[in-house]
Amino acid sequence: MSENCFHCGQGIEKERILFDEKTFCCNGCKSVYEILNINNLANFYELNKRAGIRPNDESSSQFEYLDTPEIFEKVTDFSEGNTSLVTFKIPVIHCSSCIWLLESLHTLNEDIKYSQVNFTRKTLQVSFNHNNLKLSELAKFLNNLGYKPVINLETADKNVDHLDKSLLVKLAIAGFAFGNGMFLAFPEYIGGEDFWMQQYKGLFRSLTFLLAIPVVFYSASDYYKSAWYGLKNKIVNIDVPIVLGIFVLFGRSAYEVISGYGPGYFDTLCGLLFFMLLGKIFQKRTYSALSYDRDYKSFYPIAVTKVDFNGKQQNILLSEIKVGDRILVRNQELIPVDAILINGEGNIDNSFITGESESISKQPGDKIFAGGKQIGSSLELEVIKNVDQSYLTQLWNKEAFKKYETGLDTLTNNISKYFTFIILGITLISGIYWSTIDMGKMFQVVSAILIIACPCALALSAPFTFGHIMRILGRNKFYVKDTLTIEKIAKIDTLVFDKTGTITHRKKTNIKYDGVEISEFDLLNIKTLLKNSNHPLSKSLYDFIEVNDDYYSVENFEEISGKGYEAHIRGNIYRIGSAKYNNQESKNLETAVYVSKNGEFLGKFIFKNEYRDHLKNLFKVLTSYKIFILSGDNSSEETQLKDIIPNCQAMAFNQSPEDKLNYIKELQDKNFKVAMLGDGLNDAGALKQSNVGIAISDDTNSFTPSSDVIMNGDKVVDLDKYLNVCKGSITIVKMTFIISFLYNIVGLSYAVTGHMDPLFAAIIMPISSITVVTFTTISTWILGRKYFKKAA
Repeated sequence: MSENCFHCGQGIEKERILFDEKTFCCNGCKSVYEILNINNLANFYELNKRAGIRPNDESSSQFEYLDTPEIFEKVTDFSEGNTSLVTFKIPVIHCSSCIWLLESLHTLNEDIKYSQVNFTRKTLQVSFNHNNLKLSELAKFLNNLGYKPVINLETADKNVDHLDKSLLVKLAIAGFAFGNGMFLAFPEYIGGEDFWMQQYKGLFRSLTFLLAIPVVFYSASDYYKSAWYGLKNKIVNIDVPIVLGIFVLFGRSAYEVISGYGPGYFDTLCGLLFFMLLGKIFQKRTYSALSYDRDYKSFYPIAVTKVDFNGKQQNILLSEIKVGDRILVRNQELIPVDAILINGEGNIDNSFITGESESISKQPGDKIFAGGKQIGSSLELEVIKNVDQSYLTQLWNKEAFKKYETGLDTLTNNISKYFTFIILGITLISGIYWSTIDMGKMFQVVSAILIIACPCALALSAPFTFGHIMRILGRNKFYVKDTLTIEKIAKIDTLVFDKTGTITHRKKTNIKYDGVEISEFDLLNIKTLLKNSNHPLSKSLYDFIEVNDDYYSVENFEEISGKGYEAHIRGNIYRIGSAKYNNQESKNLETAVYVSKNGEFLGKFIFKNEYRDHLKNLFKVLTSYKIFILSGDNSSEETQLKDIIPNCQAMAFNQSPEDKLNYIKELQDKNFKVAMLGDGLNDAGALKQSNVGIAISDDTNSFTPSSDVIMNGDKVVDLDKYLNVCKGSITIVKMTFIISFLYNIVGLSYAVTGHMDPLFAAIIMPISSITVVTFTTISTWILGRKYFKKAA
């Protein structure tokens, strides 16, 4: 009696190994079991029986080349302090237990901080302590667990995945068998009593049988795997009825040919799989095109401050940064590219990348990785690597910043699940009915039902619609994090606006000074300090002060969010911020920035905010939403705001960042669906708390993973258009659901009554998917054109 290994499930060919009352095929499998057992991870086997991978027994020195500095730098995504990040390609990841084990690596090795699997790409990202655990040792560790990483030039260069060639091979085999099978079955179709035809029909039938075998057992293998993995995990997915249809057709055809009863349906079966694979390739190519457009062709509306060699500053789009450019990164700004520190003292927070809030000190000449955030005075950096939008997309979508909610995707999965059970029920009833009338007809009817009733079109509705909508919104400077955000925007009933920098212009501000005369020495120092802050008022004041752009070193920079900041410059301590922060009383209701030197108050810069053009028109059309205004400033402009926003529910002034966050919470406690619009800096907490956080970006690096949307500041007055497009996309998805249901109802009516051939069903099935994709493409384009000139 043959036995299977407890760990990997493979048959035991040589001498078996007994351990802990279990049988193993080799010492490698036994060792992995021991490791899991010692670390209390034995429930790995409960997720999927015999789901382990047999460890590779190659030489342990095969990964030592990874420790070469040049190779290490090329293979790793990030390396700073004692932490490195690496992404390995691991093709043998195949089930939920693999994911569970690989994401539990930190429990097996204390030098691994976290690990994350991308199942569709078969990749594993690992954060580890490279001082205690070499990269080669990490690779060996994975190899010993049975998950050997594939490392070559292609994976090191992080190339974009191309279309799976195995799918093309399967299509070619199915196409070859389909064409030749139809040719060999031709005599059966034309009939007649020709002696030669009758003499060799057995040979022709046998040849079609042989042609069908590789199609059924190789070309259709993906459907079997999908159905099997689903059933193993107690999920009846959309591939189950397809597999049943294939088995019914093949079994019936094999019976007819072997018994001599008839020619069977081998040509039809090969045609069925050919057209299904063709539809699959079409779906993959279209969806990949959408993903590519999402990751690489759209860019974040982050303007980076470029510095020329004369010290002159210029705001340019992130996408325009080139290797060799010098850029300025201020306090709390994200570093968008790999760069070398030229001037300033770096205090880099890499929590967006590593998940840990530990800060790393940097000195001029040190390398700084994209994704870090500067805490402290501004830095001047020289760019050494081009912008990688896909990397920034990874940061934006990091697990730590996700807001977990269910949406249409869950609805689609639930519909598909019940849909499958309904189809199986209809198939059973029809099969019983037709078996009493015509057994031959019964196989045709059952096959046609199982094939025609595929909910593929239903499953494609939401991702294709939202994919197109994301592209249209992105091209109109409204950048959405993911498709679920579009659904959340459509459900919003409350809009909360931050005042400064959101509904006011950053640059168009009237400023006047009130206080003692400030010497040019102090003005230069004040402008130097202003350069380090990201606050909209600081940016406006920086542009207002007209002195030579000579900057000095800033020491002990400290910023208190919502209050102000101070630093030592040329032997003096300067403090810029609110009245209270400078130990002053605000006598008048005005927006002002107060300045002190060495504890002595110098004066204040009074701002008269200029609101964005056409703002009044925006609030006239936002009548279906509850409007709230939050501001860190005082209530000096409350009357003006009430005139601009007559339908405003409430206004709150002198709000700290924490106050804004609590205000959002209170609205949500009243069951309001809240969208918060803020500058992404002081408003980060409120943006994350809200149902949808919209970061407004003008001329500052306001990238924040706390936000769900990044929006160009000039487009705030068109907010109603973006909201309407998101609402319209939900309508389109519902319409595609209806189209898919109608298609299935009509198709099933013909199939159940015996008026549909299985081959015709196979041709119609991918056409239904094409219909849905075409409908979503055209309808989203029309929706975009309705609100934007640049719709596609």
